[in-house]
Amino acid sequence: MRPFTAHGRESGAGLDGLYKFLYIQLVKDVVFVGSACDDLRSFPVDARQRAGYQLYLVQAGFDPSDWRPVASVGLGCREIRIRADRGAYRALYVATIGDAVYVLHCFQRETQRTAQADIDLATQRYRQVTEMTRAKEAP
Repeated sequence: MRPFTAHGRESGAGLDGLYKFLYIQLVKDVVFVGSACDDLRSFPVDARQRAGYQLYLVQAGFDPSDWRPVASVGLGCREIRIRADRGAYRALYVATIGDAVYVLHCFQRETQRTAQADIDLATQRYRQVTEMTRAKEAP
């Protein structure tokens, strides 16, 4: 006997089962590297919400609405650009390694050019991610 959901349908059957199957198959996990999650949480509410939605688009396999590649960090690294009332914010991520979206670094951009310290930190975290995924794939 199958358990029933709150809607009176059998779980795993019909649209409920299809939804679970498609969601699990099509949406990647998000992995925050280092302090990236805390950095994102320090954004103002409107910037945090926009960043969250853009990361969800990446999880689902779509491109964010405003992004650019950041080849200096590593192959496949991209920068999500977020404009808010209190400034410009950035989230650096890579979605081409493994089966997850790795958020490398989140920060407020204060000048026209991204600070070298931000690039260096994202590069260091990119290396951590590549080493971690290689270790998982090794027999």
